[in-house]
Amino acid sequence: MNRITSLIALATIMAGQALAQAPATSPNSVPPPTTTPPETAAPVQNQPTPPAPTVAEPPYQPKFPGDPARSGSEAAALGYMRTVIRAQREYKKKNAKFAPSLNALVHTGSFTRRMTKTDRGDYTVSFQSKKDGFELALTPKQLDSTHRSFYADEDGVIHAEEDKAASETSPTVK
Repeated sequence: MNRITSLIALATIMAGQALAQAPATSPNSVPPPTTTPPETAAPVQNQPTPPAPTVAEPPYQPKFPGDPARSGSEAAALGYMRTVIRAQREYKKKNAKFAPSLNALVHTGSFTRRMTKTDRGDYTVSFQSKKDGFELALTPKQLDSTHRSFYADEDGVIHAEEDKAASETSPTVK
């Protein structure tokens, strides 16, 4: 029930209880006038709906000792990067070169077909093949202190930036 309906129901119940407790009146007595409290008045049309209250996310709990992530989204992004880097290393051991695409990594290590999608929730994946390597970047859809951008290449070192796209010159993730 919405609030107005609840208030009307409550007012009706209270009025019924008041009548049951009131002393008997003569048939010629006039009952007191009733007024509708402002809370139970009909809603005004075209009134803006108040925004839903925002629920603050609980602080991020590290997933392992030394976890560099600042949010669950960052933890997922970093986990994805580690999986791609590990799959690239395995691919190179078997093929003497790095995989030319994310699709080529499917079934290498724990890299699955679903992981080839470039939309990773709060992040977008960019993969580029190079002559003797690759570049992998995860860019958040919204840059902020809990959504940094990440970059890695064939050396396997993950770099991060808070306010711009990460590159090989960005600070490394500890």
